[in-house]
Amino acid sequence: MNTVVAEQYRRTTNPQVVLGIVAIGVLLSSLDLFIVNVALPDIAADFSGSKISGLSWVLNAYAIVFAALLVPAGRLGDRSGNRTTFLTGLGLFILGSALCAVSWNVGALVAFRVVQAVGGALLTPASLGLVLAATPPERRAMAVRLWVAFGGLGAALGPVLGGLLVEIDWPWVFLVNVPIGIAALAIGLRLLPNPAGDGGALPDGFGALMLVGSVATLILALVKGEDWGWGSPGVIGGLVAAVVFGLAFAWSSRRHHSPVVDPALLRLPNFALMVGNSMLFNIAFAGMLLSVVLWAQNLWGWSALQTGLAIAPGPLVVPIVAILAGRLIARIGAGPVIALGGVLFAAGILWWTVSVTLTPNFAGGLLGGMLLTGLGVGCTLPTSFAAGTAGLPPQRFATGSAVLSMARQLGLAIGVAVLVAVLGSPVGPEANLEAFQRGWYVIAGAAVAAGVVGLAARLPRPAA
Repeated sequence: MNTVVAEQYRRTTNPQVVLGIVAIGVLLSSLDLFIVNVALPDIAADFSGSKISGLSWVLNAYAIVFAALLVPAGRLGDRSGNRTTFLTGLGLFILGSALCAVSWNVGALVAFRVVQAVGGALLTPASLGLVLAATPPERRAMAVRLWVAFGGLGAALGPVLGGLLVEIDWPWVFLVNVPIGIAALAIGLRLLPNPAGDGGALPDGFGALMLVGSVATLILALVKGEDWGWGSPGVIGGLVAAVVFGLAFAWSSRRHHSPVVDPALLRLPNFALMVGNSMLFNIAFAGMLLSVVLWAQNLWGWSALQTGLAIAPGPLVVPIVAILAGRLIARIGAGPVIALGGVLFAAGILWWTVSVTLTPNFAGGLLGGMLLTGLGVGCTLPTSFAAGTAGLPPQRFATGSAVLSMARQLGLAIGVAVLVAVLGSPVGPEANLEAFQRGWYVIAGAAVAAGVVGLAARLPRPAA
């Protein structure tokens, strides 16, 4: 898309309308990364005889395919048009959701989850590509912060909505996506603009395959590390394969005339820094979310719904902070705001190390940490994404945002693996308390590291 076309596109598009439509798709795809967890016991009861190892692929298949396809899907959107890619992805996601709800066994459910994941991977980078192209440069940072806030809200509210829907029946965890998705699809077909893609040569097919293989084998090794054993042939083989595929992808990207990820992207202001920040911060985010769920349900004996409601205060402050952060950025800059978010998040985690005890106590123990981590997420994730996408050329909006989203998904997978490894298998209440405190220190360290990396970010300061 050249500059003239981009300007015409912005003049004939309402950025608020575009953001409102695509945010629904982003919310649904992000929600499905987490909402299904609480339904697994009910699914197991329905599919009698199902092993937990098989059921785990209901979660793993979605996470692996979603993360692995993000960047190729973003490149497809930039080349062929983000409107078409977004609507195709949303349609696939709706179809996959409906099929999941009528699955007759675990194998069918896993297969339909893959359909969902392909749809989610297509729509996610294309959605931000549409938002960036529809928004004037001086307003893009705010638009990106809101886009990220919707994704974060979906991820953190997954346990809440999942707990409510499982009370009805587990298929509703998937069916809830269908009417909302159809409404967004119908509105999108009518109102979303149709900017032309950049066309040009077909992207590097070999490089795309190598990138998919690298991300898929890395996440497979991470999510199955605890089950298979970290020294098992499967995990070691997965990690080695990820490195080999990654090296082949880098080699192909340097030689091909149309790489999936142009190496020049990594030289853009803030981009490589924000990839690192996104991965580190999401290691902390995933560890935080899983630790709260495990603690509340296993140590305090709370139900999935109780746990989800206890988590809710944190994500509810994220959109508010994301909006107000613009004023703070105008005063002190993007880097300090990202660093502040890392410190606030770490403070929330450390709050739990001194206030959470074996006796259930939400107001005096869990709540303070949830609010502080919510403030940290609201400062860091939206600002980091805005800084990372600020220098992207229009013809690489979706690809660049896909790389950042992929870093985020890798961080989530690593965070879960790290927390599980740090917790180990403690026996007895006191041993569990010590293990979780150890895990919280590690999570806090990852958040501080993310803040240090983000401190170097520079973003044009918006008007307050």
